[in-house]
Amino acid sequence: MESNACTIRAAVLDDMPAVHALIAELAAYEKAAHEHTNSPEQLKHDFANGYFGCLVAEQEGEVVGILLYCFPYSTWKGRVFYVEDIVVKESARGQGIGKRLFDEALRLAQAAGVGRIAWQVLEWNEPAIRFYKRMPVTFDAEWINCRMTPGQVEEYLKGL
Repeated sequence: MESNACTIRAAVLDDMPAVHALIAELAAYEKAAHEHTNSPEQLKHDFANGYFGCLVAEQEGEVVGILLYCFPYSTWKGRVFYVEDIVVKESARGQGIGKRLFDEALRLAQAAGVGRIAWQVLEWNEPAIRFYKRMPVTFDAEWINCRMTPGQVEEYLKGL
């Protein structure tokens, strides 16, 4: 898909350093740089082993946007297309690149025949919320997100 000097394409292994740099930019934007522990090597390994897929937006040979996705499994719906993150370089925002990445992801999900498309948005990220409100999206206030860090798992398992 190409227009406005921007190409949306499937990522390749050689894109992973640029993908990692954009993830670091996202972590800084979310004021959580200290939580970004994924290394470029781990990212390359996980991508090469199919743990996630990635779309990139490229302008003049530079990756300026990414959309990471994976396919978890729902007991009720079967395969789910999960959008982990959409990141567009600050200097490239406002050009519709995020929308183009999301639109292409929806095409991939539809072609994959998934039972649901899902993602999360931080409650304070008003630009993203406004973006999603322009679509036929269900905002789900019923579910509470839960997670554990490896340290929390270790602490819990010690107590068993």
